[in-house]
Amino acid sequence: MHRRIHWGILGTGVVAQDFVRGLRAVPGAELSAVGSRTPANADKFARAFAAPHGYASYDELVNDRAVDVVYVATPAAFHRDHCLLALAAGKPVLCEKPFATTAAEAREVVAKARSARLFCMEAMWMRFLPAIARLRELLDKKVIGEVRLVSADMGFPAAYDPASRFFDPKLGGGAMLDLGVYLLSLAFFVLGRPDRVVAQATIGPTGVDEDSSTVLHYPGGKLAVLTASLRVELPGEALIVGENKGDADHSFGG
Repeated sequence: MHRRIHWGILGTGVVAQDFVRGLRAVPGAELSAVGSRTPANADKFARAFAAPHGYASYDELVNDRAVDVVYVATPAAFHRDHCLLALAAGKPVLCEKPFATTAAEAREVVAKARSARLFCMEAMWMRFLPAIARLRELLDKKVIGEVRLVSADMGFPAAYDPASRFFDPKLGGGAMLDLGVYLLSLAFFVLGRPDRVVAQATIGPTGVDEDSSTVLHYPGGKLAVLTASLRVELPGEALIVGENKGDADHSFGG
C-alpha cells in the first residue's frame, strides 16, 4: 500500500495544470490545495482540478497542515523566493525548472533545504524519461566507449510577447532558462562538470537571449555543443558519440 502524499500547487499557469494531470497517474499522490495571487485564479483552478482548497495567497498554501509537499510552478524569476517560502514553512519542495535564475539563488535555496533537512529538487522531468534510463544503461556498460561529444538542440518559434514568460526579463525569460536548461542537464548527466564554458547569444529587444549556443569543454578534450532558441524550430535531438567505432548502434541519438 502506498502512503498518500498530499500535494500543494504554488501557481496556476499552464505548467501547473500539466503537472496536476500527471499527478493523477502517480499512485498515492493526491492534490490537496492550490495557491494563487488572486481568489479568482485559485477558485478556477481548484474547481477545474477538484482541489479541496484554493488559496488566494502563497503563504496560506504553504502553511496548510494538510499539504505534505509543495510544487513550485511560478515563473522562473520567483523560484528562489517561493522555494524559500515553502521551506520556511517546513514543506519539502519540487521546483519547476529552472531551479533558479542564478547560481547564487540556487545555492541559497539548497543551503536552506539542507539546514532544515528538507527534500528539495528541480523538476527536471527529462532525467526520468525511458530514453534517459536506457542511455544510463548504455553508458554504464560502456557500449560506445568513452564519450567524447554531446550535441543537443531545442527550439521553437515562441509567439512574441514582451510581457510573456519567454521574453520578459523580470519573469526570467530567455532561451537558456526556458529550454537550454534541458540541454545543460543532459550534458552534466553524460559528461559531468565542465572545466571551461564558451557561449554566444542573440539578445532581443527585451534584453533576453532569444538564441543561444554554448560549448562546454571537459578534461581530455571532450565537448558538449548546445543550441537553444525561442525564434526558430530546431530538431530537438541529442547525439552522444563515444570512441568506439563500428556499426550505427555505437552512437545514441534521440
